[in-house]
Amino acid sequence: MEWLLWVGGALLLIVIETMTADLTFLMIAGGALGGGLTSFLGGPVWAQVVVFACVSTLLLFAVRPWAKRRLAAATPQMKTNVDALIGRSAVTITPVDREGGRVRLGGEEWSARLAPSVQGGEPRLEAGVSVTVTQIDGAVAVVAPVTASAAAPAS
Repeated sequence: MEWLLWVGGALLLIVIETMTADLTFLMIAGGALGGGLTSFLGGPVWAQVVVFACVSTLLLFAVRPWAKRRLAAATPQMKTNVDALIGRSAVTITPVDREGGRVRLGGEEWSARLAPSVQGGEPRLEAGVSVTVTQIDGAVAVVAPVTASAAAPAS
């Protein structure tokens, strides 16, 4: 009946793993299952502990690094907060120049200014012009006008 203790310990470690998501407790749970299997097959306590230690060590140092790399590669890196706004389209709602203005970005009204990298052309964009956010400076969206090729809809 010692095998029930090993299985119970493994289940507890799996529950802990769901809170950490680091794969460490999952690997130790695998070792506990190995100890439980040894107990189920009639092995003495010392053999159960040796199997637990060996399986846990093997899983921690051989399987865990590989599994973490696989999880990292499979998980998309989502842009959040300010990073998610860079490259998005906006529309000027007041004239925008290098000093300031207002744009509608993602349904919200933002303070904006024209990017210093905008060469030649209009040093001021009138209301209703499509722009792209090039960076966020504090609470100000730095924008550049959308080029004709970028503004053309894809068919």
